[in-house]
Amino acid sequence: MIVATLAETAAEEIGANPLLVRVGSYFHDIGKMLKPQYFVENQTGENRHDQLEPALSTLIIMGHVKDGVALARQYRLPRPIIDFIQQHHGTTLVEYFYREAMRLQEEQGHGESELEHAFRYPGPKPRTREAGIIMLADAVESASRSMPSPSPNALRKLVHEMLMKRLLDNQFDESGLTMFELKQIEESLAKSLIAVFHARIRYPAEERAAG
Repeated sequence: MIVATLAETAAEEIGANPLLVRVGSYFHDIGKMLKPQYFVENQTGENRHDQLEPALSTLIIMGHVKDGVALARQYRLPRPIIDFIQQHHGTTLVEYFYREAMRLQEEQGHGESELEHAFRYPGPKPRTREAGIIMLADAVESASRSMPSPSPNALRKLVHEMLMKRLLDNQFDESGLTMFELKQIEESLAKSLIAVFHARIRYPAEERAAG
């Protein structure tokens, strides 16, 4: 729901299709339903990845895209929604497990063989402005959940870093998004995230009243 709100507001900001973005946000991660316990937002203590090799964990994580597309086709979702499912990670790197694989490789003395390709999503990259927006909204929402005490400045920095990482990784090359629009999206996502976290903060007076 938060991804949908972030993405819809950003789409309105640049004159993209906000309704399409909202609906696409609802469905973009449906593939996670088949193996929910392997995704951090569904874990309540046990992390099944602790028992797996990084390469296998990566296959499971990346598999939610393929599974999502299969579910979407099974239930005859419209082509634009299937596109969101396929494109919302583009060809980005599954960084955590890639770093783990590199660490294990070094510990085992195997040198620096090329691993990156095996830890990248298969794509395609976002091919519409709307798909590019969902990619960013999904990324910043996910990253913000791991922040212990997000201040407005920290959230702005997070959004900027996530956008720049994908921009430098050429993820927006096929989206049609301009640099000006990306700047507008960055500002919109930062404002929306700040509003979301501001609403969650319990101030001292409220805490005393609740006690």
